[in-house]
Amino acid sequence: MNLLTIALYAAGAGHFGILAASAMVPRMLDWRGSLARIHPFMRRLFWVYGGFIVLTIIGLGTLTLLHAPAIAAGEPVARSLAAFTGLFWLARLGVQWFVFDAQPFLTTRTLRLAITS
Repeated sequence: MNLLTIALYAAGAGHFGILAASAMVPRMLDWRGSLARIHPFMRRLFWVYGGFIVLTIIGLGTLTLLHAPAIAAGEPVARSLAAFTGLFWLARLGVQWFVFDAQPFLTTRTLRLAITS
């Protein structure tokens, strides 16, 4: 097993680490209380979109773990999966850094460290 394959296994597992951290977001940001004040359709839409993002991350992590050797070998479909995964996370980071202003929610040192990582 080469270094790239090992790195891909780590990246695939990293998707699930991100999901574990993300599981705390609804509680930390009081989604239930905040979303209770909006129209039920918008509240459901918010949760459904969140669910689809979670499923996408599960899919990316699972596919990376299952096909790390093929991705490392540079097979065409595997390269496409790697490109999509990279674009997904690049866009996600761009949104986090340039669209969202999380400052009002960064009330502890731990939260401030987590958001800047």
